[in-house]
Amino acid sequence: MIDLLEEIWATVRRNKLRTALTGFAVAWGIFMLIFLLGAGNGLINATESNSGRFLDNSMSVGGGTTSKEYKGLKEGRPIQLQDKDINSTRQKFAANVDSIDAQISHSGVTITYGENYLSTEIDGVLPMHARINKIEMLHGRFINDVDNSQQRKVIVLNEDQAKELNEHDPAALVGQYVKMDSLAFRVVGITQSDQTGMNASAYLPFSTLRIIYQMGDKVDNINFSFHGLQTEADNEAFEKRYKATLSANHDAAPDDEDAVWIWNRFTQAMQMNMGMGIIRKALWIIGLFTLMSGIVGVSNIMLITVKERTREFGIRKAIGATPASILRLIIIESIIITTFFGYIGMLCGIAANEYMDATIGHEQVDAGLFKATMFLNPTVGFDVCIEALVVMVVAGTLAGLIPARKAARIRPIEALNNVE
Repeated sequence: MIDLLEEIWATVRRNKLRTALTGFAVAWGIFMLIFLLGAGNGLINATESNSGRFLDNSMSVGGGTTSKEYKGLKEGRPIQLQDKDINSTRQKFAANVDSIDAQISHSGVTITYGENYLSTEIDGVLPMHARINKIEMLHGRFINDVDNSQQRKVIVLNEDQAKELNEHDPAALVGQYVKMDSLAFRVVGITQSDQTGMNASAYLPFSTLRIIYQMGDKVDNINFSFHGLQTEADNEAFEKRYKATLSANHDAAPDDEDAVWIWNRFTQAMQMNMGMGIIRKALWIIGLFTLMSGIVGVSNIMLITVKERTREFGIRKAIGATPASILRLIIIESIIITTFFGYIGMLCGIAANEYMDATIGHEQVDAGLFKATMFLNPTVGFDVCIEALVVMVVAGTLAGLIPARKAARIRPIEALNNVE
């Protein structure tokens, strides 16, 4: 076996260019497959991460601006949601609506603890806000029903805010009092920061914030979870009825699409899953065609290689080499070359994916309501890497096997005459 390996090494050294071309075709095919699949997985993982921050079967509703004249009122009127819209959601859509969250915001607030302070936005919310927006608690609890019914002066901070107010022991803030606009609020919980901007505010009971800042019955957003809407058509019909109902509350045209906006996370998830499926298929098709181009390249080079060595094989048979030994030589040479360069291509593909993760991984862009991650964990499963390598090795072996069998059967005199 050692003699055989030495002989293969000598052949490789004599034919550096041919070996390099064969190796490049193998390495490039595997590299591109792993790189493309990794890049695609990075986009898919980021998209799934963005959508996973909210309850899938939920909607967020807000007031827009009228785009049509209606009942003598001009277009361009801003629509401010109110308590009557919450009541309409609860009473007229009870067949589908499960839990309701109302939200109102106030910006430019300074929170002080001892000598430390920070400026932030505060949101008045109902208890269901945490479930619908998948807010995770690190310490303490979230706003509850009693806080709202008794208009308690309690506050929930996020992790970053807690560290800014008490750097050495943020968790110790739970149960302590902080000052906000000369009023004392007891910290009842600390939430996990997610770096998206969706959990950047401090939370107060909905009723407390409205009373302190004299906001009357104003509501910025209504969020609710729902059931029974399984298809895109079901959701479209529901949204049409819901918009018409809320538009009627504010003397807007029932078919005015801009008076009330709805962010339906369920249909968004459906469309995203469909899009991700198409992307996955496209990436696999492109990757497989790239791998096929490498296989074709290897096959062509192996065919040419065996043909060029016909004289060599004739001489070997003339001095006593058996057809089996010649066949074994070509096959083992093919396996070694494809395995070695395939492994290099695999490592380069993995390295390229790691570089992407280190440079543009976790990149975020402003998506309006929140910051969206654009690229996340662009990796490919180790099983995919090994399978691609095995496919290339088998292809290279088969590419060398067909002409090798022909070369092994040729008579020495024919081999010498064919070359000459």
